[in-house]
Formats: sequence, C-alpha cells, structure tokens
Amino acid sequence: MTVSGPFDSLRIAQSGLQTYKTWIDATADNISNVNTTRRTSEAAYQARFVVAEAIPTAQGGGVRVAAAQFGDAAGRLVSDPTNPLADANGMVKKPDMDLSDQMTALIVAQRAYQANVTVFERARDAYQRALEIGK
Repeated sequence: MTVSGPFDSLRIAQSGLQTYKTWIDATADNISNVNTTRRTSEAAYQARFVVAEAIPTAQGGGVRVAAAQFGDAAGRLVSDPTNPLADANGMVKKPDMDLSDQMTALIVAQRAYQANVTVFERARDAYQRALEIGK
C-alpha cells in the first residue's frame, strides 16, 4: 500500500532539505576542524559523515538521516616541534582528512540542497495556482 497525498512533493523535498542541511552542517564542522591539533596521547578530531537512507514509499517516501559515522580517532602524526602540544619527539596529532575532499562534499551538499529548494518552490507555486483556479 502506497501512502500518497496532494502535498507529497512538498514533504519529500522538505525531507531532502533536512537531510542535506545536516550534511552541510557536518561538513562545515569538518572544514573548521581540518587543522585541529591535539597531543599525541589524545584522540584526533574525528571527521563526521552523514549516512542517509531512503524512506520507503509505503511510509511516504523521501530521505532521512540514518546515522552519523566518524573518522579515525588515530589521526595522523605530524612533526611540529614548535607547537606547545608537541610531545618529546616534536610530534602532534592532526585529523586524518583532506580539505579538498571536504570542500567537494560541501559543494555537492549545497547543490543538492538548492535542488530541493527549487523542487519545493515549484511544487508550492503549482499548488497555489491550483487553488486560484477555484476563485
């Protein structure tokens, strides 16, 4: 049995907006922490990744955030003997993530978010025009 209604396109686009907003927020957090430095005895900043899943059509369709996954806490060791957090060997721990990968993910998420905004606006306009027919 499929659940359907007159405003499905609005609801489905809205679910995409929520999911991509979460992805944008997670990626922005990763970008702001790409250079976070920690002691070698501490866990490195862990990149956050959003896992999305489709909502079954029988439940109305759309998409939702299923989980968040985290990168490797081991990070990568970097030589920075002038850093106040450096160990006796002059090493510090940085996140094991690449800024260009994060920027690419941010661009993809922003474009997908904008696509959902466009779908939402077009559906809203169509529904408004349909309401005007009865006037």
